Amino acid sequence: MGKELAGGLSISDRPNSYIGKTVPRPNLDRLLQGRGTYVSDIELPRMAHVVFLRSPHAHAKILTVDASAARQMPGVTAVVDGKELAEVITPWVGVLSHMKGLKSAPQHAIAIDRVCWQGEAVAAIVATSRALAEDAAEAVVVTYEELDPVTDMRTALDSLTPVIHPSLGDNLAFERAHHAGDVDQAFAKSDEVVDVEFIFGRHTGVTLEPRAVVADWNGAEARLTIYQGTQAPHMVQNIAALHLGINEQQVRVICKDVGGSFGIKVHVYADEMATYALSKLLRRPIKFVADRVESFNTDIHARDHRCKARVGIMRDGTITAFEIDDLTGIGPYSMYPRTSAIEANQVVNLVGGPYTTKNYRARARVVFQNKNVMCQYRAVGHPIACAVTEGLVDLAAARIGMDPIEIRRRNLIADDAYPCGSPTGLKFEKLSHHVSVAKLVEMMGYADLRAEQAALRKKNIHRGIGIASFIEVTNPSAAFYGVGGARISSQDGVAVRLDGQGAVICQTSITEQGQGSEAITAQIVATVLGVSLERVRVILGDTDHTPYGGGTWASRGAGIGGEAALQAAKALRQNILEVAGTILQSTPAELDIANDAVVNAGDRVPRLELKELARIVYFRPDTLPPGIQPELMATRHYVPREFPFAFTNGVQASWLEVDVETGFIKLLKHWVVEDCGTIINPLLVDEQIRGGVVQGLGAALFEKCIYDERGQLTNANMADYLVPMSGEMPDIDIAHVVSPTLESELGAKGAGEAGTAGAAAAVINAVNDALRPFGTIITEIPLTPEIILRALGRI
Repeated sequence: MGKELAGGLSISDRPNSYIGKTVPRPNLDRLLQGRGTYVSDIELPRMAHVVFLRSPHAHAKILTVDASAARQMPGVTAVVDGKELAEVITPWVGVLSHMKGLKSAPQHAIAIDRVCWQGEAVAAIVATSRALAEDAAEAVVVTYEELDPVTDMRTALDSLTPVIHPSLGDNLAFERAHHAGDVDQAFAKSDEVVDVEFIFGRHTGVTLEPRAVVADWNGAEARLTIYQGTQAPHMVQNIAALHLGINEQQVRVICKDVGGSFGIKVHVYADEMATYALSKLLRRPIKFVADRVESFNTDIHARDHRCKARVGIMRDGTITAFEIDDLTGIGPYSMYPRTSAIEANQVVNLVGGPYTTKNYRARARVVFQNKNVMCQYRAVGHPIACAVTEGLVDLAAARIGMDPIEIRRRNLIADDAYPCGSPTGLKFEKLSHHVSVAKLVEMMGYADLRAEQAALRKKNIHRGIGIASFIEVTNPSAAFYGVGGARISSQDGVAVRLDGQGAVICQTSITEQGQGSEAITAQIVATVLGVSLERVRVILGDTDHTPYGGGTWASRGAGIGGEAALQAAKALRQNILEVAGTILQSTPAELDIANDAVVNAGDRVPRLELKELARIVYFRPDTLPPGIQPELMATRHYVPREFPFAFTNGVQASWLEVDVETGFIKLLKHWVVEDCGTIINPLLVDEQIRGGVVQGLGAALFEKCIYDERGQLTNANMADYLVPMSGEMPDIDIAHVVSPTLESELGAKGAGEAGTAGAAAAVINAVNDALRPFGTIITEIPLTPEIILRALGRI
């Protein structure tokens, strides 16, 4: 595909190019002034508020729901149970056809006969204010017959363990096995085999803004307007229409400002579905805003894995084979519509991915439990796969006495080996492992750090260096969801038009949750069209006004939405030059656009300002020659086709200190070298990476949803569920290697999840490096002081 615009210039070489430049976000002033519009800000006439009465039990039959007293309380509009709501909205089953054997039970918006996790809704209380609805909820009396919960993933498949959904036969939701090469022979011939189990704590996203939705059914128009903080408006539109039994054109989804998502808001939750249905049932606007306790109990969780793993190694450092047996619990249902098997499937796909060995055997089992539902969260599966792979590589290096950098140099896929594939069939277009490692070593002053580490150990100060190479799936095609029957678009679309004063309006199907979608779209459009950035207005998050597309998830905004913006702007640019050629009696090839005006392509002399061209086209078309009908608007869509995904890569390093007396870990410095292809806005990319690293560090050291044996979440609050704060975070230095994808003209891959992918792995390796003199190995996160001290035999 050609990468040149007029005059043989690439997009980055265009006059007034904004590609590769740090520019302020267009929405910055508005948000800093507190003028954002979040769902909680929306107030509509006749709007009522819904509060959900949630089960205190992890597993129980619902015997009776007595709402008689609640219905008589002031301000109460309705109390609706699961059976009543099921008359309005149908249940769903979270499966995908290409994930063979994946099963789940039908899930209702509100539980009908049985609750399957602590926090599942059993009734909806609608009132004129949230406070009145909360008061009324306390008056609803539910009688339960408590059932034995399934809480331990390790025993979920045992014959004596209750089956959560008897119709499914057992508690196995999904199983995948993969075998490449001759693994048994590779292990038999290995000089050393490292065998270990990795344990990953279950955690959740803790978005700054909780999930929220306002649903407004207009009976006169037979149309539902949904205001929701979501990453995928067209997906919500499709699902709401499907389960409410209406046409997609009868649903409009508006997504204004969103206070963080991280994958938490890419799903459709039961309480959100219930809110849509309540609006249709009661024929009035209904608002639901989750409080923080609800968020902990109902926002999807992630990462709860136990992974047995092996690696074979020769004394010369050659890795001979990888093997994993991964077990994960997902709650009582597979989440809809993306399913809860994707994370385990990604772990199978990604383990060993950066390395040359072709011998790989894997099994993943996904089991049901009576805990909150688990599903996709930032860097789906990547932190697990990276921690397992890089943990094994470091342990193998220690076993044979080789430096962690050296073992990677000997086994990472060569930078000149592309295109190539992995043992699981992943296709790599162009990665840069070796140049990334070389840059990292230089950045961190690796040799000096090793010398400092050795000197400090003599003073009983234990510092460690952890290295983690990673690959990241970005720019997913239909191979991710569409092939399995999910109505989740893999394309994105952009429409651009010149307004009556020569400014540009851009409507895009990608969404904004803080990562800078609005900024990068404006930068691309402004660059291609040759207009100043402040003359580009970006509209997103409205299914009535944006082209059909997938939204923002899986690091796809720049690579897919950005390419659609480039192609739409190219088409509009050509249309502008054609009408300009008519007016100026020149050919389009002799003209270009720069500094908000049509100019000569050769000497760049201005010929016609865009605002004057717009005036002629819109208000004096009678002055144009007969048969000329200018089109100052263009729409283009883009979806990757040659590769199912665009893989990025990079390497991270952690430098930390372990206090062997208290078990506390102090993060001293973190480094990232990342290759996301063409960089549109360096500051946005770096801050995306830093934010991702912080979330990965949270998983490594702090975050864990702790359940007891009865399936009760015991730390569903910000006092007991720890998240990383600024005081705990180290400086994070970032550098880049640029290997553009050739599948698009823009050449951009994704960057949103790269930081999260490798951060925990780097910390685990650094802690084990620090504790190597004590002969202990820790492969469980979060690395709490208790775990450190137990490993050291101090408690």
